[in-house]
Amino acid sequence: MRDDWQYQLRLYLPDALVEDARSDPGSPALAPLGAVLTKHGAAIKSQFDAFSDYVAAAETHGVDEFPLYAWTKATIEDPVKRAKHLKSFALHVGGREIYGKAEADALEADLRPLVGGLIERLSKHDTNPANNPQPPEEYRPRRAP
Repeated sequence: MRDDWQYQLRLYLPDALVEDARSDPGSPALAPLGAVLTKHGAAIKSQFDAFSDYVAAAETHGVDEFPLYAWTKATIEDPVKRAKHLKSFALHVGGREIYGKAEADALEADLRPLVGGLIERLSKHDTNPANNPQPPEEYRPRRAP
């Protein structure tokens, strides 16, 4: 694994904690998570909310400037994908969506003890394009001939 990729951690919460995490991340129910996030200067952002914000920005500023608009809109409108992304939270460190391996590893190590309890699942993603989903053909931007 290259050391120059950037990373993002995502966590998946039980249904009972999703609304607290979206509306009040400082909720007492999330206190152990909050303590880890504070230690690392991190915050959580619902993947569903991030996708919704992207769609809203595209619709406000013009979808031509947002190449993933159609795919993202279709994702949040699909009930199965909506449910999946409501439970998924990206961890931003120091206000950044992606960050170095050392930061990701340290945060991951401190979150691991919460997996199986407060956190259902934890995953680490990198910026290597080979490891990231690409838009289905119908959502890829058309190139001029």
